[in-house]
Amino acid sequence: QLQLVESGGGLVQAGDSLLLSCADSGRSLSDYAMGWFRQAPGMEREFVSAISRFGRNTKYADSVKGRFTISRDNGKNTLFLQMNTLKPEDTAVYYCAAQRYGILPVTPREFEYWGQGTQVTVSS
Repeated sequence: QLQLVESGGGLVQAGDSLLLSCADSGRSLSDYAMGWFRQAPGMEREFVSAISRFGRNTKYADSVKGRFTISRDNGKNTLFLQMNTLKPEDTAVYYCAAQRYGILPVTPREFEYWGQGTQVTVSS
């Protein structure tokens, strides 16, 4: 069973960048398609990005396309989300998630494992 831990969140100004990471200390992530979701207060959890098991395929929400980049390093059991040109509307708790043997899942129900989340706050 995976235990995903996110890191890298924080308080930044609009236009700044952040790099989020998600790792499991023990098990290899190469069996899992991975994704990032976010949830703002009072809102539904929304899809941000997903990446296939070996990184060949990626998908992004329209709201982050061109600004965010998802990547993974299976050798280090780590998933990344590089977030550039951040906007106040990007403020949310960001969660990483994993689906075993998944292709490119995009809905929360497709993911089996979740991290505890990391807060990203973007001030205007």
